[in-house]
Amino acid sequence: MEKYDLTPKLMLHLDRQLCYPLLEFLSVKNVYNKQDLLKAKFELLQPTEMVDYVGSLYVDLHGGCELPEEYPLRRAETMKKLEEFEKKTEKIRSIIEIPEVASSLRQDREQNMKFLKENYDCKPEMVRDLYDFGIFLYSCGNYGGAADMLFHFLVLSTDFNLVIKAMWGKLACEILMGNWETAYNDIGRLRENIEKTSYSNQTQQLTRRVWLLHWSLFVFFNHPNGRDGILDMMLTSQYSNTIQNACPWLVRYLVAAAIVNRRRRNSIKDVVKIAKNIDYMYRDPLTEFVCKGVLSNDFFLTGLGDDFVDCARLYFAEVYCRVYSKIDFSHLVSMLGMDQEHGEKWIVKLIRDTRLDAKVDLKDNLVVINPNSSPVPQLVIERSKFLSFRSQVLNGAIDKREAAANNPTKSEPNSSSKKGNTESSSNTNNSFKSRKTASSRA
Repeated sequence: MEKYDLTPKLMLHLDRQLCYPLLEFLSVKNVYNKQDLLKAKFELLQPTEMVDYVGSLYVDLHGGCELPEEYPLRRAETMKKLEEFEKKTEKIRSIIEIPEVASSLRQDREQNMKFLKENYDCKPEMVRDLYDFGIFLYSCGNYGGAADMLFHFLVLSTDFNLVIKAMWGKLACEILMGNWETAYNDIGRLRENIEKTSYSNQTQQLTRRVWLLHWSLFVFFNHPNGRDGILDMMLTSQYSNTIQNACPWLVRYLVAAAIVNRRRRNSIKDVVKIAKNIDYMYRDPLTEFVCKGVLSNDFFLTGLGDDFVDCARLYFAEVYCRVYSKIDFSHLVSMLGMDQEHGEKWIVKLIRDTRLDAKVDLKDNLVVINPNSSPVPQLVIERSKFLSFRSQVLNGAIDKREAAANNPTKSEPNSSSKKGNTESSSNTNNSFKSRKTASSRA
C-alpha cells in the first residue's frame, strides 16, 4: 500500500501540526518502518514549542538515552515567553472579556477598534500582541487558547495580511480540537475571502485554493454535511480546475465522496469526467473502483470502507440489470465480490428496493429482467413534449419574415436604380405571363 499512500503529497500543502495526525495514523497501520516514522515525527515537531513531547520523541528515537541539556533550557525559555505574552496581553484580554464590551463589538473591525480606543485606550499594537500570543500558543500545542486569541484578533484587527494568516491559524486549531461545526464555517469564510480578494499574481490565489482543498479534507470527512460540502466545493469550476492542474491526487477523495453520497448520484457523471481528464497524470485503485485496501489505509477514508463498497456494488448492479435481460446469479455475485448466499439475498433486496420489473428464477439460477416498454400514450407525450414550444418559435419566425417583407424601404433609391427595378419588374411579369400561357396551352 506504500505505492498508493498520498501522505507525502498531502503534507506538502498542510501545516506542520496538521501533518502529525497523518504520521500517527501510518504508525498504527504499519505501512512504513516504525523507526522511520518516529524520526519523521521528531523532525516535524522539533521546530515547535512542544518541548516536552519533542523530548520524549528524542528519547524513544535514541533507545531510551538521557535527554540532552538543550531541552530543559528550551523548556525554561518557552515558559519565560509564555509569561511575557500573558503580561503584554493582560490589559486587552481583560477588556474584551467584559460582557458590555463583548456585546458592543460588531463585524466592522474599524468601528470595533475605534470603540476600544475611545473608551479603553486600546492601541493597534495591543491587538497585534493577541495575534503573536495566539501563534505562540498554537506552537505550544495549546489549541484552545490559540483559537481564542486568534478569534479576538479577527474581531479587532484591520491588518488584512495578518487577518488572512489568523483565519488559517484558527481553522487549524479547530481541526486539531475536532470542532467540526466551527471548522466547517471557517472553511466557508476562508473560501469567500480567497475568491473575493484581488491578486496581483494569480499563482497566489491558486496556491491558497490548493491549501484550502487539502485542509478541508479533515472537516469534510468528519462533519455530518461533509459529503455534500466536498462535492459543492470540488465540483465548482474554480476548484475542479485547481484539482486538474495543481493537485490531481485529490480526485481520490472526490470519487469517494461521490460514491458514498446517495443523495447526489447525479454528480457521478461530473466526477467521472474529471477523473478521465487527469487519468494520464494520476490514477489509483480507488479511482478505478477495484481496491478496498486503499480505503482502509487512507487517513481520511478509513471509515468509509463498507459504505463505499456497498454503494459501488449498488451502482454497478443497477447498470448491469438495465443492460442485460437475463443474468446468471453466480456470475453477477462473483463480479460483486460476494459469496453466493449473501449475494443472492443482496440482489433480491436490490430488485425489491429499486422496484425493478424482474423476477428471480431460482430453479435455473437466473434473474429475468422484463423489458421496460413505456405505454403508447406516454411515448406520445414524451415525443410531443416540446412540440408547442417549437411551433411558437416557428410562428414567430414566420411573422418576423412577413413583417420585414411588408415594411417599405426607408431610403429612396436613385433614378437609375428605379429604372433598373422597373425593367426587372417588367421582365419578371412578361416571364410570368409566358409561363401562364404555356401552361394554359398544355
